Amino acid sequence: MFVRALKIVREWAGQGRWRRVILAGLGLWAGGAALLWVAVGLTALPGGLEQETEPSVIFLDRGGVPLRLTRRNGERFHLPVLLKDCPGTFIQATLAAEDKRFWSHGGVDWIGAVRALKDWVAQGRVVSGASTITQQLIKQVDPRPRTLGTKALECLRAMKLERTWGKSEILERYLNSIDYGNLCQGAGVAAWFYFGKPLADLSIAEAAYLAGLPNAPSRLNPRRHPERAKARQELILWRMRRVGWLDDASLKRAQEEPIILSREERPFLAPHFTEFLNARKEHEGIVRTTLDVRLNQIAGRVLDERLCGLEGKNVTQGAVVVIENATGGVLAMVGSRDFFGKRGGQVNGAWAPRSAGSTFKPFTYLLGLEAGLSSATVVADVPTRFTTPTGVFEPHNYNRRYRGPVRLREALANSLNVAAVKVLNKAGGAEVLHERLKTCGLDTLKEKAGHYGLGLTIGNADARLLELANAYACLARLGIWKPYTLEQGIAVEGKRVFGRREAWLVADFLNDDGARAMAFGVDGPLKFDYPVACKTGTSSDFRDNWAFGYTPEFTVGVWVGNFDGTPMADVSGVEGAAPVMHEVMDYLREHFGASWFERPKGLVEARVHPLTGKLSDLGVREWFLEDNLPGRSEEMDFDAGGRVRLGAEYAEWMDGPDNWLGDGIVLSDGEENIFKIMVPLPGTVFYLDPNLPENSSRIRLRASCSDARWSSGTLDCVEAADGIFAKLKPGRHWLKVEAGGRHLKTWIEVKAL
Repeated sequence: MFVRALKIVREWAGQGRWRRVILAGLGLWAGGAALLWVAVGLTALPGGLEQETEPSVIFLDRGGVPLRLTRRNGERFHLPVLLKDCPGTFIQATLAAEDKRFWSHGGVDWIGAVRALKDWVAQGRVVSGASTITQQLIKQVDPRPRTLGTKALECLRAMKLERTWGKSEILERYLNSIDYGNLCQGAGVAAWFYFGKPLADLSIAEAAYLAGLPNAPSRLNPRRHPERAKARQELILWRMRRVGWLDDASLKRAQEEPIILSREERPFLAPHFTEFLNARKEHEGIVRTTLDVRLNQIAGRVLDERLCGLEGKNVTQGAVVVIENATGGVLAMVGSRDFFGKRGGQVNGAWAPRSAGSTFKPFTYLLGLEAGLSSATVVADVPTRFTTPTGVFEPHNYNRRYRGPVRLREALANSLNVAAVKVLNKAGGAEVLHERLKTCGLDTLKEKAGHYGLGLTIGNADARLLELANAYACLARLGIWKPYTLEQGIAVEGKRVFGRREAWLVADFLNDDGARAMAFGVDGPLKFDYPVACKTGTSSDFRDNWAFGYTPEFTVGVWVGNFDGTPMADVSGVEGAAPVMHEVMDYLREHFGASWFERPKGLVEARVHPLTGKLSDLGVREWFLEDNLPGRSEEMDFDAGGRVRLGAEYAEWMDGPDNWLGDGIVLSDGEENIFKIMVPLPGTVFYLDPNLPENSSRIRLRASCSDARWSSGTLDCVEAADGIFAKLKPGRHWLKVEAGGRHLKTWIEVKAL
């Protein structure tokens, strides 16, 4: 067949000179094409084509709002996209802008090249370019000086790339590598940077606007030259119409649509949250977080306003955490009043360990209920000393006043320290609370339980706001603990840590405005128009204060204080943190609603006497586990005049100024005749601080009867207006007390610091 064809060509060529000329031209063309084919085959592709740019990270809030865009290793911003995820309108706009014959040429657009050459000859300068997308990709990975030799090599490489890769692969790599200005490499990150949304969500107008930028990223910078970028967009829209990718109606809509650029060039919202998330593990690409940026901004504003109102009381900082109870997702994390503030603004107060104050008490009372105490169990809130392995421990209430007989509900609602220590003692001691708090994720408890002792329940340990808020979220789930989450799509399993019924009772205690009235009043930041379980806490010397509130839906935690640990000027949790918690909770209710806990099965309501805690037809209403009802009040609980009989532990309190019950109580028969030493207990160790004034080196001596006489062979016992005191000095000392012909002895040891 080849011979026949050659014969035909010879016959045809022999018919005239012009035919020989044409044949020669065809031969030259065929030879040139063959040489070009060979040259393309011998051309090596630049190595950078296979190199992947390390992805940047963009953090989004739960609604898709960009929080922060970060670069990796100081490189450009880059978020890779797959071609299948790019909207068709953006691909069309890109081809209209850069290479309308992309799908049909082999790497070089010869038609465009001829047009560019003609324009150059006619105008004497470069009027239009002819580089295809494939050629631009070659230039992108291996930039060289603009010479004819460079152009020739670029063409050969482009044709070689078209033989090696598919069209879709070339276009995808181009869209991910081209420069869109402002350090944005690739269309994926450029869409977020300029419009604050993913590429797939761009309108036709936005797609054409973005597609025009690679032509001259600096000259068309929308932040500096929006009019130039808009003119380029108009040109691209008209090109799309000419090739039939837009109809007249779509063109008009796109032309009339205003271009609204994102306000944040590089978003930096919720900085403490994104810093915290970024530090926990390495991320890349799009990270969808649990944060609600609007809520976070509201919480930050509320905190700052409250701190402004406390500036005269040496209060400089605070932090807020909000948790969605159903998922464990952190909805808000405000680490300080101003991330860019000079006074520790970048410290994350949500993660900084601080003294816990009385915030552990609800967990103590849960343990007490699980151990068999009831809502109406009466605890003696009177000065009490506890003998522990490390010495004698004597807790005091916040205001140094004592309520005498109080039910568990009142004791927790009013945050009474002595009562909390007694409940913990009955529940099994520090070991039980320590273990349960660790189970709830409080990793700041590094020491063994014995290190903290019974004081653990009243705040002699540190806690982080985030971890403590998540522990309170466990209470809000009625005893089910989950780890907090920072990213969406992470399923976490819950585990039961406390009994459901007991957790409901504690929530009921913390929601009882009447029960806490004696300590917090009938009004104030803990009083809501809807049910909220509330707890505040204040550490020693007013160095920290806390407030927590929870409903079935949300848990809010607030810390207020100073990062340098200096004391505030008598600012308690009610004054400092609670107003912030209240306002954030109000916002949550207004925008998301609020409910209350459905009462679990197995709880019954009954009336009890408020001082004995026993069933009484005329008593106050209280909730109980159905299998743990108290007994009924008996005659022995009252004297002939109807006064409530109390045990000997109340004797001194009854004679003191804190006795608010007056003549309504009386010591049980025989209790008034019991003679015993109240303070000091045998073996108590005291330490003398040489820096304290002399009158601080003494202890008050107390016995169960008021006419007691004290003496010591080694210490001076002196009588003052407010009692009898022993002046301390180093050594072991015996003390003797006498009354009514009876006497008792005790001993103490005094050591110098």
